[in-house]
Amino acid sequence: MDTVLWQTLAGTRGGPNRARVLRALDERPRNANKLADDLDLAYNTARYHLDVLEENGVITSSEANYGTVYLPSERTRNHWETVEDILTQVDD
Repeated sequence: MDTVLWQTLAGTRGGPNRARVLRALDERPRNANKLADDLDLAYNTARYHLDVLEENGVITSSEANYGTVYLPSERTRNHWETVEDILTQVDD
C-alpha cells in the first residue's frame, strides 16, 4: 500500500490535487460536488481524482449513485503515517 500511496499522491502530475482531495476527505467525508466546491476544482476534475483514488483503493465510497459520499479507505487509514509523510512533502 505504501507504494500505491506514493505513486498516487506524489508520483504523478495530478498527485498534489489528489493529496488535497484525500486531506479534505479525511477532515470530512463528502460527495464530489461538495468536494469540488470546497477545493475550488471543476466538478470533472474532482470526479477524475476521486476515480483514480478509488481505483487504487485509497478511498472508498457509499453505494448510492446520486450524492455518493467518499472517505479514506480502511487500508489507507492503516497506513496513515505514510500519508502524512507524503502530504508533508507535497506541501513543500
